Amino acid sequence: MICDNILWCGTNFSCLNIYSGDCVDYKKGIKGRCVVAAINNYTTQLLEYGSGTKSRYNLTQSLFFLSHFMGDIHQPLHCGFLSDNGGNAITVRWYKRKQNLHHVWDSTILQTEVDNFYDSDMNEFIDALQQNITKVWADQVEEWENCGDNDLPCPATYASESTIDACKWAYKDATEGSVLNDDYFLSRLPIVNMRLAQAGVRLADILNRVFEKKLAMSI
Repeated sequence: MICDNILWCGTNFSCLNIYSGDCVDYKKGIKGRCVVAAINNYTTQLLEYGSGTKSRYNLTQSLFFLSHFMGDIHQPLHCGFLSDNGGNAITVRWYKRKQNLHHVWDSTILQTEVDNFYDSDMNEFIDALQQNITKVWADQVEEWENCGDNDLPCPATYASESTIDACKWAYKDATEGSVLNDDYFLSRLPIVNMRLAQAGVRLADILNRVFEKKLAMSI
């Protein structure tokens, strides 16, 4: 399994549940309770619509949850250590502000980027990210979309990428009490931006393929 490739960083990763075959909620012991299973489940719910039987699902809710979990799984610390709750239990200082490491990766790196480089204009940042997708990363987009074996989607792959990034970038030099400043911010910023781009590209691809399958079924 992919986690075997990063044992130098530790073995107690939440991604280990992904490859157990059961995807068990480690707190409650319930099978099928993890972000990987959730993405598969909500994609299936969208695919079920129009299959000839009345859907028992709220499809708007399914779309919202799929979008939410696709963002979650691309944030590296959502596949971080179980022992520190994905960085939630690690207190650091972001420049002068005290916060936990998970929050740094959830929002603070991005907010600092928008404030410093885009004059606090989120729309300007979104435009720049879209341009990077169509220009800077254009030759990588097809690779981001493809899972192999035509899987729709392949969240275990997304999770394994996040685990590697958590090990290589999020946790590195960010121990309890660390002060994270320009060195950490500027070196991690490209990772945050690329993971955002990958999440958006992959969500769009999943939805396009869902609609294509539904269209083919209706003909």
